Amino acid sequence: MNFDLTDEQQMVRKLVREFAEAEVAPGADERDRTGEFPKEIFEKFSELGLMGLPFSEEYGGGGADTTSFAIVTEELSRVCASTGITYSAHISLGGAPLHLFGTPEQKEKYLTPICTGESFGAFGLTEPNAGSDAGGTETTAVLEGDEWVINGSKCFITNASYAKHLAVTAITDRSKGTNGISAFIVPTDTPGFTVIANYEKMGLHSSNTTELILENVRVPKENLLGEIGNGYKQFLATLDGGRIGIGAMAVGLAQGAYEKALNYAQERKQFGRSISNFQAIQFKLADMAMNIELSRNMVYKAAWLKDQGRPFKKEAAFAKLFASEMCMRVCDQAVQIHGGYGYIKEYQVERFFRDAKLLEIGEGTSEVQRMVIAKQIGC
Repeated sequence: MNFDLTDEQQMVRKLVREFAEAEVAPGADERDRTGEFPKEIFEKFSELGLMGLPFSEEYGGGGADTTSFAIVTEELSRVCASTGITYSAHISLGGAPLHLFGTPEQKEKYLTPICTGESFGAFGLTEPNAGSDAGGTETTAVLEGDEWVINGSKCFITNASYAKHLAVTAITDRSKGTNGISAFIVPTDTPGFTVIANYEKMGLHSSNTTELILENVRVPKENLLGEIGNGYKQFLATLDGGRIGIGAMAVGLAQGAYEKALNYAQERKQFGRSISNFQAIQFKLADMAMNIELSRNMVYKAAWLKDQGRPFKKEAAFAKLFASEMCMRVCDQAVQIHGGYGYIKEYQVERFFRDAKLLEIGEGTSEVQRMVIAKQIGC
């Protein structure tokens, strides 16, 4: 077993860490306060050629592996989780369905703008009455001549305000249950398609989270993504990859909180000495460091399995579940180590704490991950 990163992966880590420190970190607190989307940051990121990192060079991507994608997500999230989730969703939810299930013509038309940064990637699965039960989709698509007519709504959709198109699920045959759900590519400027961005969230304030309303939205017959009736299966496969992204986010966010807690503990003096000399603080920091590294190893293993073309559903669920719950614990302890200052925005760990909670919910809740794992181990 070789745990060393390749030269290319090390180069990606160095490049993105320097970018994150120079371009992302300085404005993170202000973006958290205002909710401003980091569009200019991603314009600069596009110039580095990282917006289509794991996709084929044929469509403007970087031809890199899933581990490199995880590294980028981790490094961005280490300083700003809103930027991290924007990137993760752009790749794993926006680009991945097109990459996995699109025709060459669809990839050329819709994946290329995602890879070049002309459009952000997004996809529409969750609905007001279909969250953890994605099979409860109520949005419908009816074929009329050479067009699909789509009606319904989606909620909690990332990046849609800045996407030129996205894939959505809709029922094409209600009698077949989940086998009657299909996926479609929908340009966001199509008449009847409305994006609403007015959620007031606990955290991730500069991440774009929206509702989608589809009222008699018409798309060409050829905008069917993959095979008819396979939409549910396609999106479950997409979510497996997305869970690696959420796991990487959790590792990066926890790493950032841990570093701030460690620095504070070394500088803060009580009873005449640095609080890092007290065993109670040392044990907290030791547990934080240990759990971050365990989570990182699990995320990288899931990414490696995916790149080898081997089954990774169980490992992706392991990584997402363990890392997201670990991240909440680490951020909680980072606030605790800061004491009263941890409750103050100036010290940033309260932002990390607020941002972390979504990771136990998005891409399947912790409870759903346990259901996935239980099924994978034969329960």
